[in-house]
Amino acid sequence: MKFLEGGPVRGAIFDLDGVLVDTAKYHYLAWRRLARELGFDFSERENERLKGVSRMRSLEILLETGHYTMSDGDKAEAAAKKNAWYVEYLHALDESALLPGSREFLERSRDGGIKTALGSASKNAPLILERLGIAGLFNAVIDGNAVSRAKPDPEVFLKGAEALGLAPVVCVVFEDALAGIEAAHAGGMRVIAVGKEELLPGADRYIASLKDLL
Repeated sequence: MKFLEGGPVRGAIFDLDGVLVDTAKYHYLAWRRLARELGFDFSERENERLKGVSRMRSLEILLETGHYTMSDGDKAEAAAKKNAWYVEYLHALDESALLPGSREFLERSRDGGIKTALGSASKNAPLILERLGIAGLFNAVIDGNAVSRAKPDPEVFLKGAEALGLAPVVCVVFEDALAGIEAAHAGGMRVIAVGKEELLPGADRYIASLKDLL
């Protein structure tokens, strides 16, 4: 497969939300539900700040938005409550939620000899992959349970390359967030961005969806 200029590509590492599936609406519903329980609203515009951000940092941003403070213990409880609601919403997921070209590109990559890994901050990644019916298309899954440092730190992608048994230089990352693009470059990998260049500067190629690569 030839979808990027430069040296050979032997491994493909995929972010989850916004690249393979759009679960952002479920995150938003859960965060908004938490905000309303705390007594303030949380708009879709404000929710944009949470894209590609860890769960606890997302909670902190939400609390800043509502000018609300809580103890570390209460934060842990609130984050767990939000996640429980999110997982509840996820059970409505099925293969129809896959973004255009996702399954086909994963299958073509596998058939073309390219190893595939998931590199996502989501701690619910295994459940999501199972609900989407694509768990078997990955050689490795590195999720929020396997890393301690959030993007733009390259830890998740470096662990992905390591799990595939490949050097970072022969891996390409598929991302839809600026923090992810920065993380991939920090790890010595090339990046294909799912989105527009003006919003995601620095990527090596831009696509609207994985369907563009078929």
